[in-house]
Amino acid sequence: MRVTHLASAAVIVSHKDTKILTDPWLIGEEYYGAWTHYPPIDIDFKEFDDVDYIYISHIHPDHMSKETLDKINPDIPVLIHNYNAKFVKTNLEKWGRKVIELNHGEKFDCGDGLCIRIYAADDCDPEVCFKFFGCGKMENNFGSTGIDTMAVIENAEKVILNVNDCPYLLSQKVLDRVLTDYPSIDMLWVGYAGAGSYPQCWDYSDKEKLEVYGLKKKDHFLNMGLDFIKRIKPKAYMPFAGTYTLRGKNAHLEKFRVVPELQDALSFYQENYKGIGVLLNSFEWYDLNTSEVSKEYTPINYDEKLKYVEEVLSKHRYEYENDKDPTLDEFLELLPKAYESYEKKRNEINFSSDTNVYIYLPEAKMCKISCKGEGFQIIDEKYFSDQKYVTYKVDPKLLYRILRGPRHAHWNNAEIGSHIMFARKPEIYERGLYFSMNYFHCV
Repeated sequence: MRVTHLASAAVIVSHKDTKILTDPWLIGEEYYGAWTHYPPIDIDFKEFDDVDYIYISHIHPDHMSKETLDKINPDIPVLIHNYNAKFVKTNLEKWGRKVIELNHGEKFDCGDGLCIRIYAADDCDPEVCFKFFGCGKMENNFGSTGIDTMAVIENAEKVILNVNDCPYLLSQKVLDRVLTDYPSIDMLWVGYAGAGSYPQCWDYSDKEKLEVYGLKKKDHFLNMGLDFIKRIKPKAYMPFAGTYTLRGKNAHLEKFRVVPELQDALSFYQENYKGIGVLLNSFEWYDLNTSEVSKEYTPINYDEKLKYVEEVLSKHRYEYENDKDPTLDEFLELLPKAYESYEKKRNEINFSSDTNVYIYLPEAKMCKISCKGEGFQIIDEKYFSDQKYVTYKVDPKLLYRILRGPRHAHWNNAEIGSHIMFARKPEIYERGLYFSMNYFHCV
């Protein structure tokens, strides 16, 4: 069995004449133009014509990239988890893909004895998922409620476990099941970076971003990867996924993301675990039978990367920057329906807080949103005065897309793409607040 790394979470597993391609994000700038690859990669998509199946782990565009999939032979079927909500399936079919849904842990033979099992990170247990998200709703008729999945890819001799973006705490129950089925894992693919807006988009000083909150995030995700490694005890492991670089007008935030490069993640894991650590540049491979690599890994030069970000990537424009400037009145038309959607979700998860959320609007206005059912109101920025708050500041053009609904843009993707600038007081993270705000849009 051979593993060929392409970029981020995109990997090809080959055995005899059968190939599985995972999470192909290979071209395009995802998250509304904010994410790109470094170093740039050059791909001939005809090389994928002999791929038999594509595995998509979840809906985030660095794993389910429409622009990439549009370049790949549409006759190649896509394997996904049988989610309770059909967003992944619906979107893939809308894009012209043939979709095969696999039930939780169901074995699927891809050919030549190469098989895959897809597992929901929450083990199809809504109580596990809702506890992780800090929600109060515990009905048992939801099926799998999370978005993340992991996958086992195996033949008669070797077993690969790909945990993708699955959070460790959420995944402990399903790992019991996986390790019961597969007590010996030959290779683990493990994420180590953690996408999102923290700390680069938050109202901290540059020093705090680099030396306090950034290091806190870095240590958290490196140790979460280490938790997976120590729990699974693989013979070999490969840090991967989440290896993006910021572009566009927010590219200056790249240096404040404080994410270790792949070689730094490997060094950390080698210091704490005795297994075989593997790193692969684009299109290089690792053979599980011989432990051979096609080429020694060439590390990223961080200073050269930041120079490329400043001189090249920062010059790009986001697509939404070409939109017309929305007026305050256009926002005022959308806010009542957006609040109604938000309130429905906030009540559904039983979240309440004295914290108020403020969204910056045109003409120096703000939308003040209660987190305990007291409605919303428009205020002047100059009158903003609160002791418990979270503020959202985003380009009005993108904000207008978000408020119009997920078909146009979504809060979560905008946040992951570093398009939203945040501030809060006090420095307390309320998970339910941000979860509910993801639904502040017209349906």
